[in-house]
Order: sequence, then C-alpha cells, then structure tokens
Amino acid sequence: MQLSNAIPTLENCRFCLMCRHVAPVGMVTNQEALTPHGMALLVTSQQRGLVEWNAETVGIVFSEVDGGNSRAHCATDQPFEEAIAAVRAELVAQGLAPTAVTQLQEQLTRYHTPFADEQPQAVTGSGELALFVGDAAAYLWPPTMPAVLKLLNHAGLEPVEVGHGRNNGLLAQSAGFPELGAQLAQTTFDELAAVGAQRLLVLSAEDYYGLNQAAADRLGVLQPSDLHIRELTTLLAEQLAAGEIAFCQSDDDTPWAYVDPTHAVRVPERHERVRGLVTAVMPTPPRELFWRTDRAQPVGSTYLQFSNLALAERLTRARLQDAKDSGAQLLICEDPATLHHLNRYAGEYGLRVKGLYELLAGQVIGHQ
Repeated sequence: MQLSNAIPTLENCRFCLMCRHVAPVGMVTNQEALTPHGMALLVTSQQRGLVEWNAETVGIVFSEVDGGNSRAHCATDQPFEEAIAAVRAELVAQGLAPTAVTQLQEQLTRYHTPFADEQPQAVTGSGELALFVGDAAAYLWPPTMPAVLKLLNHAGLEPVEVGHGRNNGLLAQSAGFPELGAQLAQTTFDELAAVGAQRLLVLSAEDYYGLNQAAADRLGVLQPSDLHIRELTTLLAEQLAAGEIAFCQSDDDTPWAYVDPTHAVRVPERHERVRGLVTAVMPTPPRELFWRTDRAQPVGSTYLQFSNLALAERLTRARLQDAKDSGAQLLICEDPATLHHLNRYAGEYGLRVKGLYELLAGQVIGHQ
C-alpha cells in the first residue's frame, strides 16, 4: 500500500472507536495516542501540516503492533494495520526510522532473519509436499522441528524442507520495508517451484497469514497458482478425526490453557481445530484466557520487539497475567515465536510453557 492510498483509510479511522476495546497497545498503556484512532489522528494531522515528524511522533507510528486485531473488529474492513505500515515505509524512505529499525533492515537483508548471523539452509531434494520451517522454528524454539518431524513421520509424510532459517517477509513489511518483504516471500515461492511442491505445510498462524494474504495483498507477491498452503495443525486435526493418527492422554493434570498465538485473529477458522488437538491429549478441561480466539492479543513477537522492546515486553506480560488470572499453570501453544516470548517471563508468574507440537509428539501412538 502506498501512502496516498493509506491516507483515506486513516481519515476513516481517526475518529472511530470501533476497535478500541481490542487494540493491544492501547490496552496495555492506557494512552489514547497509541490506539488506532489516536495514531490515525496523528498521521492525518501531520498530513495537514498540524504536526511535525520528530522522535516522539515517529515513535508513536512505530508502536503499532500489526497483529490484526483492528481490522478483525472493523465492520467496514478498514486495512488500518496496512495503512500504518505504509506510513512507516514512508518514514523509512525519509531516513526517519529509529536506529533499531534500520539495524533490523540490515540484518534481514544480509541473513533473511533477525535471529541469527547465518544464511538460511540450502534446499535439498524435491517433492510434491513441502514444509516451511521459517526462522522462528529454526532459532527461537529448538524443540519444534524434532517434534514436527516425528509427527509427520507418524502421519506417513516426508515433506521437503524449505525456508529453513528465513523469515516469511511479514516482519519486513510491518517494519516499513515492503520491497525486502516481497523479496523474502518470493524467494520462498521460488524454492517451492524449484522442488516441484504443490502443497505447503506451515507451523504457525503467522506463516499462514504471511505467505497467503500478506504476500498477495500487502506485498504484491502471488504464490504459484497450483500451490495449496495449510497449517500443520489443520492437517493433524483432520487426520485425528479420520483415525489416521492417534494420541494417548497425558498424565499431566496441571491446570492448563491454550494461548492463541500472535496473528491468530487473522485466521479465525483455526480456533476450534487447534483446541481439538490439545483436548485430545490433555486429561483435564482447559482454562480459557479472556483474550482469546477472535479477540486474542499478540505477544511481543512482531516487529515491535525491535522498534520498541519495552512495549513488546508489556504485551507479553499482559498475556501471562491473563493466563495467571484464568487459574492456568501450564500454557500450550504451537507458534515458536509466541512460545519464545511467553517463556522469557513465564516463571515470574508461576507458569510454565509447553509447545503443542512437542506435547503431541510425546503422546502420538502411530498409524491407525
């Protein structure tokens, strides 16, 4: 989205409070300037010459989390997050982005990930089914891949691994580097074409959104016409329902809650499927968080962890407090980035964190 196309959206948002009750940053800061209508009012005021860009006003624009909550709760489907991302891209182009954001751009350009100083793994093999590993699974939550490969083996699947160590491109677009985001997404699609894949499994809501809607609508990168993308949790849920894979119940009766990962509100059809997988192995009913399913709040796993680390931490701690208030002591999630951020502070709240893929892999009992 170009800035000229973003302004009409922000004009619509500047005096609207429709999504105010689910705006993550506004919820944790209680600062109206950091709500969607506050940010929209700031940008449109700057366009009118009433406000200047300075460290404070630029900092506000780089404090929008891009988690999907605003658009998910907008009756007129205003692309607020995309519009603010376009403003950030303009600020980057003008050399006004915070230093940490510029450093993120340099890291993504060189290594395709902000989480390691190494290139993504080369793709080997070919096949009709591929698995996008990404950078969060590769670097932020190491137990993910052994568990995923065990589950796929029990499901009778041997996908080709692509994008091992590469960001899906959403992080770059959110931070104000749409061309770089497009390059990252296109590289993954090129790998898929090279290996002959027609089906792609992804490990998180973020990767599903990033390589589907975000790649096409926000970056202008179209996936191959014959490619079908699915979350691994969807595949496992379908195989469980069909009796093609089975799990025994865990003997862990710790009060637990499933944490909807960052970007889950952008994939609403997933909510019940993934919960069905968790309840298949846990022996006790769940404790549901208040901020869940269509009003789930992100943790600090978006680009905000680079542009405003303190604010990203506050988002993560808010999710942990919500979980503690529910009476849960064990938090379960499949998204490596969400798990990583929850785990940083979970002990301070008397909570422990468990990856869903590791939980399922520990209870799988094979083909049926």
